[in-house]
Amino acid sequence: MNSRWIWTSVLAVAGLTSNPIWANADAAAVKSVAAQASRAGAQELSLDAVVEAVRQATLSAQVPGAIVSLNVKAGDRVRAGQELLRIDASAAQQNVVGNTAQLEAAQANLRVATKELERQQQLFQKQYISQGALDRTQAQFESAQAQVQAQQAQTRAAQTQTGFFSVRAPFHGVVSDVPVTLGDMAMPGRPLVSLHDPSALRLSAAVPQSMMEGVRTQLKSVRYEIAGHKSVAVASVQLLPTVDPVTHTAQLRVALPAGVEGLVPGMFARVWVPSSTASDAAKTGVKDGRVFLPLTAVVRRAEMTGVYVVDAQGKARLRQVRLGRTTGQTVEVLSGVSAGEQVVTDPVTVNTQR
Repeated sequence: MNSRWIWTSVLAVAGLTSNPIWANADAAAVKSVAAQASRAGAQELSLDAVVEAVRQATLSAQVPGAIVSLNVKAGDRVRAGQELLRIDASAAQQNVVGNTAQLEAAQANLRVATKELERQQQLFQKQYISQGALDRTQAQFESAQAQVQAQQAQTRAAQTQTGFFSVRAPFHGVVSDVPVTLGDMAMPGRPLVSLHDPSALRLSAAVPQSMMEGVRTQLKSVRYEIAGHKSVAVASVQLLPTVDPVTHTAQLRVALPAGVEGLVPGMFARVWVPSSTASDAAKTGVKDGRVFLPLTAVVRRAEMTGVYVVDAQGKARLRQVRLGRTTGQTVEVLSGVSAGEQVVTDPVTVNTQR
């Protein structure tokens, strides 16, 4: 690259940043507006939130085994009771066969014991046998009955266990993730399939402990904002009564309307809660009398964001600002400009005056 061209570019940039005519243009030739301040009592506080599903589940196996059938993938819609995957159940099925055979043997012994008891009772009535012999036969019959009942319970348990080798959807929903593949070894507690119900979503935000009382008294005024969706008021909001002992925050849950397209769990959102106390405003960096400016007044220079403010001498000087929420054609200024200061609404006129 030509070194002469590099030095020319550097000097040009330096001239832009140090040229007093460009940075201090005559305010009489540009349009300006006074920074507007809102009422202190109507200010709102912004809380970071995340979209989450009301019903979501991570399914795992209750028994070990190799995955022999995988019927879904991430993004699939499933019905309640639909089989998602199957684990090799060969050993469990053989256990059922064995228990069934033992049950049949116990039932055969019971039939023999029943007939023997009937014969012994007839002989006892004719006084051919003693009471002791009849009692021994009665005990054998009861023992055979108990063996049948025990074997029936074992057989039912084995049959129930075979159902553990089939993982089914607990509700209608969408598969979020399938972290296993065909042939993987399923172990008790290992996540196999994650799914959620997209018809019931909500926002979850963390409310600092110091703000809980103020938020609890104004839950009906809470609203939310999600990228690509309008900021709207909410119909149902809940502040959980417990506080996390580590973060010292309480969970604020905001119900989202059903049928909104484009919303999925994990999306970032903002929840706006009213604040009427100065202490809450100080903790969150929001001052009394919020300042708003037109979007056209904002100037962006590389990583710097600023506006042209008209000073006492009538000169428009570039000042760095920190911006907040955008509403329509206006933007909130968190710092850098005070209410009542004159701000240039058309920065292009300042840049063209040299």
